[in-house]
Amino acid sequence: MQQPITETLESNYMPYAMSVIISRAIPEIDGFKPAHRKLLYTMYKMGLLSGARTKSANVVGQTMRLNPHGDQAIYETLVRLTMGNDALLHPFIDSKGNFGKQYSRDMAYAASRYTEVKLAEICTEIFGDIDKNTVDFVENYDATTTEPLLLPTKFPNILVNSNQGIAVGMASNLCSFNLSEVCKTTIEYIKNENCDIAATLLAPDFTTGGELIYNEETIRTIYRTGRGSVKVRAKYAYDKANNCVDITEIPYSTTVEAILDKIIDLIKQGKVREVADVRDETDLSGMKLTIDLKRGVDPEMLMAKLMKMTTLQDSFGCNFNILIDGTKPKVMGIAEVLKEWLRFRMSCIRRQLEHDIAKKSARLHLLQGLEKILLDIDKAIRIIRGTEVDAEVVPNLMAGFGIDELQAEFVAEIKLRNLNKEYILKHTQDIDNLLDQIAEMKAILGDEKRVRKLIITQLTEIDKKYGKPRRTAIVNDSDVAEIDLVEQIEDYQLRFFMTRDGYIKKISHVSLRGGSEHKLKESDEIIWECDSTNKSELMVFTDKCNVYKLKAYDVPDCKASQLGEFLPSLMDFSDDESVVGAVATLDFSGHVLFAFENGKMAKITLKSYATKNNRKKLANAYFDGSRLVQMLELSGDCELVAISTIKKALVFNTSAIPEKTTRASRGVNVMTMKKDSGLSRLIRREDAKFEDINYYKTKNIPAVGCFLKQSDEQTSFL
Repeated sequence: MQQPITETLESNYMPYAMSVIISRAIPEIDGFKPAHRKLLYTMYKMGLLSGARTKSANVVGQTMRLNPHGDQAIYETLVRLTMGNDALLHPFIDSKGNFGKQYSRDMAYAASRYTEVKLAEICTEIFGDIDKNTVDFVENYDATTTEPLLLPTKFPNILVNSNQGIAVGMASNLCSFNLSEVCKTTIEYIKNENCDIAATLLAPDFTTGGELIYNEETIRTIYRTGRGSVKVRAKYAYDKANNCVDITEIPYSTTVEAILDKIIDLIKQGKVREVADVRDETDLSGMKLTIDLKRGVDPEMLMAKLMKMTTLQDSFGCNFNILIDGTKPKVMGIAEVLKEWLRFRMSCIRRQLEHDIAKKSARLHLLQGLEKILLDIDKAIRIIRGTEVDAEVVPNLMAGFGIDELQAEFVAEIKLRNLNKEYILKHTQDIDNLLDQIAEMKAILGDEKRVRKLIITQLTEIDKKYGKPRRTAIVNDSDVAEIDLVEQIEDYQLRFFMTRDGYIKKISHVSLRGGSEHKLKESDEIIWECDSTNKSELMVFTDKCNVYKLKAYDVPDCKASQLGEFLPSLMDFSDDESVVGAVATLDFSGHVLFAFENGKMAKITLKSYATKNNRKKLANAYFDGSRLVQMLELSGDCELVAISTIKKALVFNTSAIPEKTTRASRGVNVMTMKKDSGLSRLIRREDAKFEDINYYKTKNIPAVGCFLKQSDEQTSFL
């Protein structure tokens, strides 16, 4: 049975998408995703906040009561939260054993049966008062127990520890900030919602350190909108004695292996010739990537070059997408995040106060009943002794002292040995303290300013107890020297050769002086050659109306005795794509002329192919409505000869063809074609060996041309 796609999406896909967004991928205001929360709460219920470490496998097994996923998925979640993995500024799990490293792609963590874990001390601020009805609880997936919807974090954990998540149609990427800076910023925000957040929250802070390239406008945009990216670069030191560079801190968003692989790749391509050796020397003392330099190499210049060409300098894209009230994902700036967290935290404190007031009021109520017994202990004993039926003891006490059932039950449960004046006085002394405490809590509960003041006190204590110096240094962008990689590249005169089968050779003029014969595949031939320089840009046009762009210095040098580079592999052509022509340019001046089988020609300015972001491929490079016969680069207007399939020739000047800036322009009619004829060849006038070239000339286009004279039909180029 057929079903409309809209109904299928609505009934099948949308519920899944919503489930991923709400129940899996997007963190909530407490800073946790459901998988994190279920794991940590399981450890809390296991008594791992104060007890000894236990095997990770034990925690994984217990977590399955709340999280119905495989053990490996749960263990991977646990690994990221540990001190050993170093992914979080303030890890939640105190760990023992090998948990891999955030900065390493290949360093595998040990199996869960070998490692041990417990909750870190900072979790006392995460679970504080969770048993006092501070947050809502719901049933787990099989309704055998309950779990919290949120954790009552005493500080904005959402900003302190990084968190990433990919949902359906949306994602979240929260960078981490220094705990001390977050606490100070939150305090300032509580005091004044219009405070300058950037004054106290300096910039993101990452566990892998490095240097953050600070741009005030970028930071303020991220703080205001919740979106943007920050640049972080590696930290290194030059070892003069060994002539090497030691890299000890890298951007959070990359790994040692990714950097190492890229440097090796650049060396193989000949783009980095200053490096003698590169190796990973990471050990128990920490991360270290060592680069041995060749003699005479400037280390600062090399590192500036590698920062540009590898992820030694990388960007962290911020996307503060947070789930609010369990149903509404929202991208928020820092001020709005703090506003939502403050609303959540004030709700936790109010619920805690209401819980404590209810508990203390219940205790006070019992003690007030006990206080009445103090008036006549003997009477209480007589009532109990004089009651013949056990069920009548409580009613008789209620009648004898004017107390309610709860108070009478409390008195009736007192042991005989405790029915003395000392015991009763000792317990009734707490009445005044309870009255004062209840009055104080009610006063706080009814005064929002006092609730805010309490939060400020807690934040100050957390800052003092857990605050640490920044790991990521801040470097002003004006102090970062920019290097132009093109200027560092050696420039020299060269000549390009391109064959019909798609091979290209880049040969320096010095090598050409040897006069070696070109090596070509059988039946292959050179169809294009051009003098240029090593800093030019090569554009290769294909029969799929695409143009591929490549810097000349990215094409390896070769000799005439070699086949050269295979363009489809070098430029990543699609299947069955062939070369039709090429252009090498330094400044995109001049034009390229496309001649089509239908007799039309398009003169496109080369500037139409210039792009600001160095795109490698441009589609719709020329008109695809008629077969392309030939393309020529024009540095200026000149005379060309068009030959048709019925052996007609036409000599015309390209100045008669108007310039077009639209790459896919269909062009103008130059040679009028008769039925069953088409353009077959286009050559430059100086290459035509006609006896009387003027015989084929025309002043205006379009024109039909003239039949070739019998003497011209024998010309070699035909």
